[in-house]
Amino acid sequence: MTWINSALRAVFDAALAPFSGLPEMAGLTLVSLICAIGMLWVFKRTSNQNALAAVKSRIHAGLFEIRLFNDNLPAIFRAQTQILKANAKYLWHSLPPLLWIIVPFVFIVAQLQFHYGYRGLQPGDSVLLTVRLSEDADALTVEGKPRAALELPAGLEAEAGPVWAPALREMSWRIGAREPGDYSPVITFEGDRLEKSVRVVDEITRLSPHRVAKGFVAELVYPAEAPFDSEQGIESVEISYPDREVNFFGWRTHWMVAFFILTIVFAFLLRKPMGVTI
Repeated sequence: MTWINSALRAVFDAALAPFSGLPEMAGLTLVSLICAIGMLWVFKRTSNQNALAAVKSRIHAGLFEIRLFNDNLPAIFRAQTQILKANAKYLWHSLPPLLWIIVPFVFIVAQLQFHYGYRGLQPGDSVLLTVRLSEDADALTVEGKPRAALELPAGLEAEAGPVWAPALREMSWRIGAREPGDYSPVITFEGDRLEKSVRVVDEITRLSPHRVAKGFVAELVYPAEAPFDSEQGIESVEISYPDREVNFFGWRTHWMVAFFILTIVFAFLLRKPMGVTI
């Protein structure tokens, strides 16, 4: 998982870099178009196109029969039964391509979330930097409090903390952004040093709200930053970046809404030029 995420970060960073200074929808529209083309290509090659076309014909025939015999209850019931059976077959024939599509789609959505799901910090913003310790680290506390410290580079400033929440095993600092730039605050704990990226930027770029210890699920959910060794006694380090909304034709909404709508629209527009039955 680690090397897959590393490769995907490089690919998405390079692909989306030309759109970093443009409105969010510029990059999202291009990605949606590419995803729609990729989905149609996979769907065509992993599905039984002839069977899907036959099933759709049976559904249309059933609907036509209902309209023709709308005063004949037995005929309507027979047509509805045929439609239900045809729908079940349609779902069955659609399952293989969906299984092929869903895995790469998960990786794509995970990468896009950290480009379009959060807004970079601005000078003057205050955010929480939270370190969550692992259960094994309880033995490393002194008088009920871990010996963790935070080193901040110039451009960031500690405003309050640390505050230790033993029930959550979390230690938090409130830090303030003073100057634009890419920073790497250092958390020290039991002799280990752990860096966490913090970006004070205006443009659209990859932001990592969580840096996590190595682990399949954690790295799948938070792929935006390289994981660290789980033996350091730290489970994760979090920066509370503000959420970002995109302007989707005047509607401020989450980027996933715009992405899925555009991908579906492109897929329907391109299905006939690409000769795909969906």
